[in-house]
Amino acid sequence: MYARPHLPDIILVMASTAIPMDTAVIMSLTLEGILYGFSIFMFMGTICALTYKRRIKDVNRLTLVVAILLLILSTAHIVVNIIRAEYGLVKYRDTFQGGPATFFEDVSQTTYLIKSGLYVTQTLLVDGVVSYHACCGAGVAATGVYAVYRCSQASSNIFAAELAQWVKAFLVSTIATNLLSSGLLAYRIWMIERSVSTVRTTKSTLMPILRVLVDSAVLYSAVLFPALMCFMFSNTGEVVVVDMAMPIMSITFYMVLIRIAINRNRQLLDYS
Repeated sequence: MYARPHLPDIILVMASTAIPMDTAVIMSLTLEGILYGFSIFMFMGTICALTYKRRIKDVNRLTLVVAILLLILSTAHIVVNIIRAEYGLVKYRDTFQGGPATFFEDVSQTTYLIKSGLYVTQTLLVDGVVSYHACCGAGVAATGVYAVYRCSQASSNIFAAELAQWVKAFLVSTIATNLLSSGLLAYRIWMIERSVSTVRTTKSTLMPILRVLVDSAVLYSAVLFPALMCFMFSNTGEVVVVDMAMPIMSITFYMVLIRIAINRNRQLLDYS
């Protein structure tokens, strides 16, 4: 008869099947590079959509600044990851007992702190744009900043209890903020659409934005949930998932911006 596995057995299986840290770094850098290339393409599409047939004074400058900041942060993150990989695999490969894997497990390394700070900053930027609740944003900021600070003072790996609890709190607050803010924004769009549907004679212009918003929230959450699970089970796959989250954050934001800009340009053409 089939025996149902217990939770401790599942934890042991996940821990035993965790990939080596140096392998995880190579995988994360490769996947982040692929997604970063796609985010560059999305950024160019965003700029074209925002500036299409518009004078400079008519361009939404706040949106443009946010898009550029996302590009700068994601670019800085992948550059730091490349430097970190070169340090661990080449420059300091024989410096640490245990080789490159030991180097990458050291969360007090400057490159790790910088890339973690960039991740927290980009998360706050994205959440700040879509968040309607300051308490949620404050929770993300507090847990994220303190998690990076704890790493700078640590002498163990990221899965140590005193570090992992703050990383988990940061991820949980990020997921909650993303779902809550996106849900409230989607509800607001749906209510506006419902209120004007009885008097409108043309095709809906808000529902496509609503669908893209929901898709973006699902995509972002689909990355954060595995990261949280990896931290809960002390699995090194978190390195891959967290690094992938940087370009994915940019991509999801660009998706929404492009859809809104296209929708607005279409309205201008209809009225012209």
